[in-house]
Amino acid sequence: MREKDEHSIIPPQETGKAIETEGAVRLNNVPEAKTFFNIVVERLRNVNQWNKLTGNLSARFQLMDGDGNNVNRNAEKGDYFKIDIPGPGSKTGGGYDWVQIEEIEIRSTEGTDTYAFRVRPTQNPLNKRKDIAHFYAEEATSTFLVARVKNIVWAAIYDRNTKPNKDADLPFDKIRDKLVGIAGILRFSKIQWKNLLKGLLNK
Repeated sequence: MREKDEHSIIPPQETGKAIETEGAVRLNNVPEAKTFFNIVVERLRNVNQWNKLTGNLSARFQLMDGDGNNVNRNAEKGDYFKIDIPGPGSKTGGGYDWVQIEEIEIRSTEGTDTYAFRVRPTQNPLNKRKDIAHFYAEEATSTFLVARVKNIVWAAIYDRNTKPNKDADLPFDKIRDKLVGIAGILRFSKIQWKNLLKGLLNK
């Protein structure tokens, strides 16, 4: 979507690979589109329910607060996602991959509404290790965006600067992050995000 160029929350592509997944629904009129936009935003913010939208074969996401405690609420800036992907988990991450919400954007103009947040690979908040607990490098980001343009509601996920994490301290994680990171770039991320968007936009 051309509108993505207007959103400063999406970082420029500088290294690695960009992965883009988009979908849209046309509603009968603007009031219906506004109502559906709010529904999709609530689905996106309810991270703990993503697995119900994507299916059992996808990764599982648990929302954690800034102190690393499980929470059952909508996502906020500073929260963590504890991610359980199919296959071996990160030892540094306690068996999981971790990202943190670093920015949220809410915008409304005449004829449009937008909600978006951006996450980045991060350390495991539950231990004292300083290395990134994720199969992607720290430069990578994922931006989740929902927008309404007149009577069209669209959702998109923009991965930027994705490349395998080569800075893990533990030997197991070095091998695991390389293999899973390559798989994510080639296939897994696109499938995961496609399933999530399908669930978000389900009428």
